[in-house]
Amino acid sequence: MASETNIAGVVGFGDDLLERMVRAVEKVRERLQRSTTALEAAEVPYAVIGGNAVAAWVSTVDPGAARNTVDVDLLIDRSDLDRTKAALEGAGFVHYELMDVHMFLDGPDGSPRDAVHLLFAGEKVKQDYHAAAPELRIDQTQQPYRLLELEALVVMKLTSFRRKDQVHVLDLIETGLVDQSWTKKLQPELATRLQELLDNPDG
Repeated sequence: MASETNIAGVVGFGDDLLERMVRAVEKVRERLQRSTTALEAAEVPYAVIGGNAVAAWVSTVDPGAARNTVDVDLLIDRSDLDRTKAALEGAGFVHYELMDVHMFLDGPDGSPRDAVHLLFAGEKVKQDYHAAAPELRIDQTQQPYRLLELEALVVMKLTSFRRKDQVHVLDLIETGLVDQSWTKKLQPELATRLQELLDNPDG
């Protein structure tokens, strides 16, 4: 059965659906490990960014508060794009470009939704963004992959400021990794956005 009903009459998840959910999370982790291992082997500088980076930082304080994500986001220097292509294609990924966005599908039948997405250090992700993506600033204490420094990650999230970015910053606030003192070290527009989240975490 795809679902089952408990004694209170509430429809619950069946084992098959639960297994698919767990497998989806595992696939993201496998994709992250495979892509970063390939770049490490090719000696291509990179940093893990996006939801996986937030989850890694949150896990340093409270592993149970880490939020799952469906894709893998990496920051590289544009000058390393060709070497990145060679490394990731050698690991089974397929390069795909859509509207100037470089990504690597997980095999020929892979979907852009769950691909490895590339951003370029020092370049704006979108022209209307307040700030460019940061330079490659790696936190050396994190293992097993290279993780973007927390301050640079927060700047990226506040610059994008989509709803999922706001939720990610709220996770960092909730675990105490970001607090009121951060408003003093951010540019005014980003400080205002952070203050908005500090003042109204429930939206």
